[in-house]
Amino acid sequence: MECLYHILGLLLLVSRLPVCATKRFHDVLGSERHPGSTREHNQLRGWSSDENDWNEKLYPVWKPGDARWENSWKGGRVQAVLTSDSPALLGSNITFVVNLVFPRCQKEDANGDIVYEKNCRNESGLSPDSYVYKWSQDSIWGNDMDQSQQVFPDGKPFPHPHRWKKGNFIYIFHTHGQYFQKLGRCSARVSINTSSLTLGPQVMEVTVYRRHGWAYLPIAQVKDVYVVTDQIPVFVTMSQKNNRNSSEETFLRDLPIVFDVLIHDPSHFLNESDIYYKWNFGDNTGLFISNNHTSNHTYVLNGTFNLNLTVQAAVLKPCPSPASPSLSLEPAADNSLELNQISDENCQIYRYGYFKATITIVEGILEVNIIQITDVPVPESQSESSLMDFTVTFKGTNPTEVCTIIADPTCQITHNVVCSPANVDEMPLLTTRRAFNGPGTYCVNFTLKDDTSLALTSTLISIPGKDTAFPLRMAHGALISLGCLAIIITAIVALMYTKHKKYKPIENSSGKAIRNKGLHACLHRAKSAIFPGDQEKNPLLQGILGSP
Repeated sequence: MECLYHILGLLLLVSRLPVCATKRFHDVLGSERHPGSTREHNQLRGWSSDENDWNEKLYPVWKPGDARWENSWKGGRVQAVLTSDSPALLGSNITFVVNLVFPRCQKEDANGDIVYEKNCRNESGLSPDSYVYKWSQDSIWGNDMDQSQQVFPDGKPFPHPHRWKKGNFIYIFHTHGQYFQKLGRCSARVSINTSSLTLGPQVMEVTVYRRHGWAYLPIAQVKDVYVVTDQIPVFVTMSQKNNRNSSEETFLRDLPIVFDVLIHDPSHFLNESDIYYKWNFGDNTGLFISNNHTSNHTYVLNGTFNLNLTVQAAVLKPCPSPASPSLSLEPAADNSLELNQISDENCQIYRYGYFKATITIVEGILEVNIIQITDVPVPESQSESSLMDFTVTFKGTNPTEVCTIIADPTCQITHNVVCSPANVDEMPLLTTRRAFNGPGTYCVNFTLKDDTSLALTSTLISIPGKDTAFPLRMAHGALISLGCLAIIITAIVALMYTKHKKYKPIENSSGKAIRNKGLHACLHRAKSAIFPGDQEKNPLLQGILGSP
């Protein structure tokens, strides 16, 4: 009898040898687990248990550091980049994307073949070949190929008819003790519903194989941590006009702060949910509840304040069985999950998200305005440029620096930037002189700054051109006037000459007296022609002096 027991034990040991020698998926893919993970998991839809056998004949397994990895791809190693839209709210979908990064100068073409990029030079120079792997014309993978080779590592057949249009790479995703396998090109995407996943951080591992003769070779492995949470992932952006330090959560007093709530929901799980935002700004102004994701608030005191936001979303889903110990049908204000039964079949599940921040309120420059622009006379030697005095007024603290930007009329192309210390008197006024090179229309921007704030304003200004043609027009007018005067004088002389020529006085014995009388008579005629009067117009009477 004892001999029989020994024989039976030997038979049992021999029968178990093949089983022990066969690799399973968790032996190949589950070498590392995130702390806190367990072997007991809920079934993921479309995924399989990693207790299944792995076909090591078609899909060889290489450990990290194996020298064969270096020769698994022509031209170098292929890198796999794994990303996800984590964190994911429990019940939503989370998506994983794997992208393959090929060695330099290699890419995938429209047929799924791997080709060399044109005019790309790698370490070995320009490649004489066009293809790295020309799988589209590989006769081994034709329609007559043995169907036993067209299978995944667990023996399941590839989708048919595929003809390799779906890709030449095999991706095996592994998480929560389960795996998912699919064909793909240089990128693959997988989505999981998180309803059956465990809360907390989890690990997703991906192994990628490529075609190689009658089998497959591993080319890349990658893993990444993702998070499943029962709290709504909430982010808040805070912005304020004139603020220089909003990134440091420092804001200005007496100016509204804009709070914009961003809910991380890439799968649109909360699209049909009623969402409410409960604000406590920490300045004893009470609670503010709204269904708008944007809110404004103005702090009127300096100091440090604690901001608290609670986001509530009501999600419709089938009610759980009454025997479920994990869920309560009674609302609980402090829990991240509440259930309200709204019908015989449907329940409202309340999910919550939280955001806290500490913000500092300080004084700063609140506003700036241009109230006066004055033209400044310039010397003749600087007639090419124009000077303008700008008087600006501001509210808030005194600025320490003023900057002027002079640009084109569209305020897009900058011509000049000048910054100088701000000299402010007791009045909130500031006068700044700026030069403009030539006539035209300019966009002028003034920015007042201090350590915590800045305020700006802009205006359009037109600089008139200098009238350089004015002296020329004056000289031309003088010449015209002189010409007209010469013509008038010529006309008068011609008229006098004509009248004088008609009368010739009788010569006297004294020739000198006659010449004097002739000159006197000529002048008298000219005077009479210009200033006519009642005097005698007969030249014979005027020309006789002392007649006997």
